[in-house]
Amino acid sequence: MRKMQKGAERYVSRRNLLFSKKEDCTKNIRELGVLPEEAFEKYKNTSSERLLKQIHKVNEELKKYSHVNKKAFEQYSNFTKQRDSLNQRKDELDASEEAIRELIQTLDQRKDEAIERTFKQVAKNFSDVFLKLVPAGRGRLIMQRKFDQRAPDVDDEDEDEDEDADHEISDIDNYTGVMIQVSFNSKMDEGLRMQQLSGGQKSLVALTLIFAIQQCDPAPFYLFDEIDANLDAAHRTAVASMIHSLSEQAQFITTTFRPEMLANADKFY
Repeated sequence: MRKMQKGAERYVSRRNLLFSKKEDCTKNIRELGVLPEEAFEKYKNTSSERLLKQIHKVNEELKKYSHVNKKAFEQYSNFTKQRDSLNQRKDELDASEEAIRELIQTLDQRKDEAIERTFKQVAKNFSDVFLKLVPAGRGRLIMQRKFDQRAPDVDDEDEDEDEDADHEISDIDNYTGVMIQVSFNSKMDEGLRMQQLSGGQKSLVALTLIFAIQQCDPAPFYLFDEIDANLDAAHRTAVASMIHSLSEQAQFITTTFRPEMLANADKFY
């Protein structure tokens, strides 16, 4: 029994010694860092005794460089991987940014084209409607731009010729508004601006704009309250005829004290 106890004590002591050596080896491996795969292939067939001698020799040499960071290679490897990962992420973000910029540019272009297309259609309708209401005159809608140096009374032909020259500054952000020019007694003169018109003329121009927009984007019904109050008899008759022709696509409800507006009405209240 006593012999067995002594044998067990020896085994425990040896076990503790081996655990201590294991911890030392683990510590040394940690300090040594990560070895490249080529090192394992190079010393695969070398005997343990020779390896120990080489290790001892190398350790003696390494003592001269005790101030050097032994984990430099491992840190360099980790930092290199991080750098490559960040560069890859940067490339992905750059590609995403470029795609987003192209999408924004495409959407802006479509928006500009839609606005310009709508304006051209409304401007054409405005000229046609005004000609029906005022056969002896003419009316125009002119888009104004920040950098547009042309005279406001430029002819339509000149506008077409300058369209290409103004393409670079035709972005919607450069638009400042819409100018209306009308002439009630001639198709050739330069026309008048809204500030120069009388109350009745302004009312007629406003109705012309409403009818022009209605042809592009019709509403189901319109409610007019004494829109003919400032119009003369001839213009009231023209407006009544226009409302009657447009009533096939929409309903018009008007209030009036003038007989001209009642001539083409369907119902009276």
